[in-house]
Amino acid sequence: MGAQKFRKKPIEIEAIPVREALNYAANHWLKLPPWLRDAYDQGRVLFLNKEIRIKTLEGTMTASVDDMLIQGVQGELYPCKPDIFEATYEAVT
Repeated sequence: MGAQKFRKKPIEIEAIPVREALNYAANHWLKLPPWLRDAYDQGRVLFLNKEIRIKTLEGTMTASVDDMLIQGVQGELYPCKPDIFEATYEAVT
C-alpha cells in the first residue's frame, strides 16, 4: 500500500488552556476539570510555576503556559501548541 490521504475522525476531546489550569491549580482548585484533578491525584500531572509536566507511556511531556492541555478519547493527556489546536479543533456547541 502506498501513501494515502487520511482525515481525522470527528471525535470530541476536552481541553483547557495551560495558563488557566495553572491559575486554577494555584487559586481555585475546584474549578479544574475533574479529569485534571483526578490525573493530579493519580500522580500523572505536576503543576509547576509556568508549565505542567505530564507522565505518559512515552515519558514525561511538558505543557508550556501558552499550550492547550488535552484529554484524549482514552483519557490520555497531552499538550498541544495553540496554532495546531486552532487548526485541528473547533468548539462543540
